[in-house]
Amino acid sequence: MNEAEIIRYIVENFPGVEAATADGNTFFFYDPERKLPFATIVANDDYDTVSNLGRPDVFRLNVGVSKATCAQLFSVENATFDYTALDTLMPHPIYAKMHWLCILSPSSATWETTIIPLVMEAYTLDVGRQARRA
Repeated sequence: MNEAEIIRYIVENFPGVEAATADGNTFFFYDPERKLPFATIVANDDYDTVSNLGRPDVFRLNVGVSKATCAQLFSVENATFDYTALDTLMPHPIYAKMHWLCILSPSSATWETTIIPLVMEAYTLDVGRQARRA
């Protein structure tokens, strides 16, 4: 999968979602005020260098999921991760404590089987947050 394919999929398949791009990065919002995204695509090392995003065609998809999902996927505390590894789901290098996951340049197979359900969860959580605020 490339960035454009992921952006198109999320915008076309999740009602009410808007994608905003800034500094080459993309933020997915259900929130009409665009305060907090439920997913992002980061394509550069401007804010952290741990993923080495300066490599050709490498980007990091970040997704905010529930605490339960995060714990289920990554139950081992103090585990180490290679944040430069491609197509590998892992806790976000900075926002893991806020239940964010990440994957660098996911393959089509990983996107279909693993990532789409996580994006759906993140979207559903955000829709619920917005409904409670209304």
